Amino acid sequence: MSIRVFVPRDTTALSLGADVIASRLIREATARGQSITLVRNGSRGLAWLEPLVEVETPIGRFAYGPVTPGDVTTLLDSGLLEGSVSHPLALGPTEEIDYLAKQQRLTFARIGITDPLSIDDYRAHSGFCGLEAALQREPQDIVEEVKASGLRGRGGAAFPTGIKWQTVLDTPADQKYIVCNADEGDSGTFADRLAMECDPYMLIEGMTIAGLAVEATQGYIYLRSEYPLAKQVLDEAIARAEQAGYLGDNLCGSGRTFHLEVRLGAGAYICGEETSLLESLEGKRGLVRFKPPLPAIEGLFGRPTVVNNVLSLAAVPFILAEGAEAYANHGMGRSRGTLALQLAGNVKRGGLVELAFGTTLRTLMEEFGGGTLTGKPLRAVQVGGPLCAYLPESQWDMPLDYETFAEVGAGVGHGGVVMFDESVDMAEQARFSMEFCKVESCGKCTPCRIGSTRGVEVIDRIRANDNREANLTLLHDLCETMVDGSLCAMGGMTPFPVQSALKHFPDDFQRAANGDRS
Repeated sequence: MSIRVFVPRDTTALSLGADVIASRLIREATARGQSITLVRNGSRGLAWLEPLVEVETPIGRFAYGPVTPGDVTTLLDSGLLEGSVSHPLALGPTEEIDYLAKQQRLTFARIGITDPLSIDDYRAHSGFCGLEAALQREPQDIVEEVKASGLRGRGGAAFPTGIKWQTVLDTPADQKYIVCNADEGDSGTFADRLAMECDPYMLIEGMTIAGLAVEATQGYIYLRSEYPLAKQVLDEAIARAEQAGYLGDNLCGSGRTFHLEVRLGAGAYICGEETSLLESLEGKRGLVRFKPPLPAIEGLFGRPTVVNNVLSLAAVPFILAEGAEAYANHGMGRSRGTLALQLAGNVKRGGLVELAFGTTLRTLMEEFGGGTLTGKPLRAVQVGGPLCAYLPESQWDMPLDYETFAEVGAGVGHGGVVMFDESVDMAEQARFSMEFCKVESCGKCTPCRIGSTRGVEVIDRIRANDNREANLTLLHDLCETMVDGSLCAMGGMTPFPVQSALKHFPDDFQRAANGDRS
């Protein structure tokens, strides 16, 4: 009897030798006369344990990790195929791994469990149930379900998804579009990549439901150019979905239409801003557009367009399959459902953690992350990407919630959590924020284009003790000008990490660049 063995095929696992591990497992098992069926599943999102090899046993899947190619022989010798726990890399039943067992996975319920490209596998785990439900409902009914769920944009602004869809539905046009912003560029983020590489049909289903909701017949996934594996997986999944009737001119025999294509991004961070993304998608340089008009009214090629993040669209199949209430029952206040948090930076156990809104940063970083990789005390954490605030320890017990974070000038954003130990120089981090904007600005507006350039210069003067107090005053004034005068969030949010570093870590701005006080 053939035993099923799972070796992940996402970017992280591949970079750590997963293909070599898979080949060696087949070769050595064959040489031993053991029959195995190798399944190239997606990652579970437990990055510090990758490659995570699993074997199917009568009582469930057992996990081993992190496995290297050199571990294959000893794993087979110690009874890998029987689910033995005698090997040092044995982790026991996968679902009982503490990091995984404590999560509340709605959007990421399938990753690591299924073969990402198998439609049969996807259907066996509730796939396309949401689409089938949507095909039985009128567009307005679908929009109302999404509104009732409380789903908000997971890309940064947290705008209510159902309101955006309602605007597009109410705007008459001969052609409407669904655009997925998959240009995942925030530091420390990888949830979009995991969703696309490990469960691509979930995104396809979510976008198709969105098309039915607003009467759009064409969709585009604007994919970060640095994600070649995601491109390969999505293209193959789209082709298979079309062949199976889940995309195309006759969705599931309903007579309704939705087509989908993947387009590679331009390699610019600014193209994560929705109007710049639309410019790039039209084949132009990625420059921010003035608003109004809103993209929901005049978006791609001047037509009504839904622009949503991967995680927003990926949440939709669950909502339509299980109902708005099942989703809204998770979370707190106006932040409903779950949030995909990504632990990165100086962290012992990095990876994806999906939890209902309301947990605290301290819980996330200590109970899941296990503290810093260096073992030194944590000093600061940046949540929400390079344009969001640095948070000191006094703010780590706040619940992860859009409104709570906004009250202290912080942001949840895309859920990236980058940790720093006590060795971090926060003046240097402030400089990085300004330099990031200087490099990535589209250049359309003066506060962002010139302000970030001057900001780097001012911080350099502060660190060099060149008229330090006057330059600190100038830096505060410059930040306020950028916040109030920039055309989009790129320039308008760049001051947030700088201002938070000035407020919470003032001593770091009294040091010279070499670390000495002067």
